[in-house]
Amino acid sequence: MNMKVLFGVLGLGVASVLIAAVVLVSQGIGFNNNAIKSEKDIEAQYKQNQNSYDNFFKKVQETAQVPSKYAADLKNVYTAAVQGRYGKDGSKATWQWIQEHNPNLDPSLYKQVQQVIESGRNDFQSNQTTLLDKKRVYETYISTFPNSVYAGFLHFPKIDLAKYDIVTSDDTQKAFDTKKADTVKVF
Repeated sequence: MNMKVLFGVLGLGVASVLIAAVVLVSQGIGFNNNAIKSEKDIEAQYKQNQNSYDNFFKKVQETAQVPSKYAADLKNVYTAAVQGRYGKDGSKATWQWIQEHNPNLDPSLYKQVQQVIESGRNDFQSNQTTLLDKKRVYETYISTFPNSVYAGFLHFPKIDLAKYDIVTSDDTQKAFDTKKADTVKVF
């Protein structure tokens, strides 16, 4: 009878070890999959930030061309009108004609450029914030126990997280390095 109890206890011990091993392996697999997914999310968000930034600059450049083209076209129209009315060298008449017709550039074109800039900056900031959030969540995930054990064992992070920092300006970096910032000079 003692042998039956001994084998029963040994059987329970072996079963407990096997169950614990299965649980640990399952948790390790789950951790690995979540960590890889998080790293891929960070990489994808970084690419989205590049996409957003590139799109922003292209929109600004394309939109800003409109006022320049409009000003050039306006100049050509006025030049042709003056020369048609007063001849090629009608300089005194030119001033009279301009005073009579009071040419002006449509300010809505400049407002449109400003709106594109503001919208692009807001979109880019949102993408930067998302990248920061994804990095924070991932770094917290791999740093907390028991995930930190799995991270060490499985060699996470597998990506260089510093590569996926946000984009900032020299002025901003200087302000954070020196802990001092000057007022913004608009004009």
